[in-house]
Amino acid sequence: MIKIKLSDLLGKHKMTQKALAEITHIRPATISKMYYEETKRVDINQLNNICSAFHCEISDLLEYIPDEKNR
Repeated sequence: MIKIKLSDLLGKHKMTQKALAEITHIRPATISKMYYEETKRVDINQLNNICSAFHCEISDLLEYIPDEKNR
């Protein structure tokens, strides 16, 4: 499973979803889906824009957690 840690980053930077959408030029609905980890796929440009906005590494935004059934 891939965990999207957008909620953690927004909290750490005290930023709203709306503000991030404005900075990154990503639709607010897309930011919301990422925030609630409901998105099925993420565009590379979106990841780049989010990392640029937070001045972070991709590993600060995404985390791989092995599935229990694959162990």
